[in-house]
Amino acid sequence: MTFLIQFSFSFFSSAAFGFIANIPRRALLASGLTGAVGWIIYFYLNQLFNSIAFPNFAAAFMVGCMSIFFSKKQKMPMIIFYIPGLIPLVPGGPSYEAVRAFALEDPNAGFQKLMVVTTTAISIVGGLLITSLVEQIVNKWIRLRKN
Repeated sequence: MTFLIQFSFSFFSSAAFGFIANIPRRALLASGLTGAVGWIIYFYLNQLFNSIAFPNFAAAFMVGCMSIFFSKKQKMPMIIFYIPGLIPLVPGGPSYEAVRAFALEDPNAGFQKLMVVTTTAISIVGGLLITSLVEQIVNKWIRLRKN
């Protein structure tokens, strides 16, 4: 039951963001699926490792791989699938809590939440970076095999 709830909410949040961002209608299902799979990976790896860095990295990597797949399949830019797919991973709650802690003059709690936000952001960027690197290596390998 937890899987179904997590998958449904992450799917609809990604698809809704894609709708609000005015991506093409034919890309909404794929962007929702991308976000849902990324969130499920994050959710279960977070429970397994009790960490935020590796689950975010792995989820961002999978979102990147699925974005590349759907971009090639539907002949659309990768970013159309990548940005809505990342929406479930964005640390909005900790960002709010960090700003709130600083506003309430509690810098210790603020810096603690700020580190969570920074770690999450670096993990997401690392996942995208490795995805792009792997894509370039695979494309180069495919071109060399054709020759």
